[in-house]
Amino acid sequence: MQTTRILGIDPGLRVTGYGVIERTGHKLAYIASGAIRSGEGELPERLGVLVQGLTQVVLEHQPDQVAIEKVFVNINPQSTLLLGQARGAAIAVVVQRGLPVAEYTALQIKQAVVGSGHADKTQVQDMVRRLLALLKAPASDPADALACAICHAHSSATTINSRLPAGLRLRKGRLA
Repeated sequence: MQTTRILGIDPGLRVTGYGVIERTGHKLAYIASGAIRSGEGELPERLGVLVQGLTQVVLEHQPDQVAIEKVFVNINPQSTLLLGQARGAAIAVVVQRGLPVAEYTALQIKQAVVGSGHADKTQVQDMVRRLLALLKAPASDPADALACAICHAHSSATTINSRLPAGLRLRKGRLA
């Protein structure tokens, strides 16, 4: 049975959560999780911290696939733009390494992990703990990243892709 290592990313300019899991058949296993904190300062430097941190995560954990949360339009357009830049930097890191990226909304992630698209942070953290058999619930940002990876692991495209011959993948419903 093939094992797939999935990196989940919860993008943020101040804090970007990451979580790495492995899926073998229908079994999920926790590998690692954490948060990259960009600190204060100018935007370019903060994005640089994010890029360096995610590059280190990718090099250390060698994921096969990446799942990232889609940006939602916030009431504050400036916050939305900053979040979009952090998300873009995260996508650039993994695409540069040749990794396939799947995108999920917060609603899709919560639905896949908790069963309700309107679940709160505590419910997500608790279900991540249960699904990955962790002793305690992870912190909020790593939990969201792990939830994103779990959502991807449960997606039909991921399951189909794991059964395709080497070099073929399902993209937007078509073989590529």
